[in-house]
Amino acid sequence: MPGLIGKKIGMTSVFGAEGKNIPCTVIEAGPCVVTQLRTVEKDGYAAVQLAYDETTEKHASAPLQGHF
Repeated sequence: MPGLIGKKIGMTSVFGAEGKNIPCTVIEAGPCVVTQLRTVEKDGYAAVQLAYDETTEKHASAPLQGHF
């Protein structure tokens, strides 16, 4: 499943070849960290959990602090 993980910075617009105004979303894409691997043997499915952006310990909930 291709995709992009990032943070929305804002909106802008560009003009196409026919002069049509096209709205665009500006995204800040950064490095992602693999935080967890799920396997078929252990979890019943295969998946990768990714994290993006930093936060302080103060702003993370107790379950998130235990996870990381």
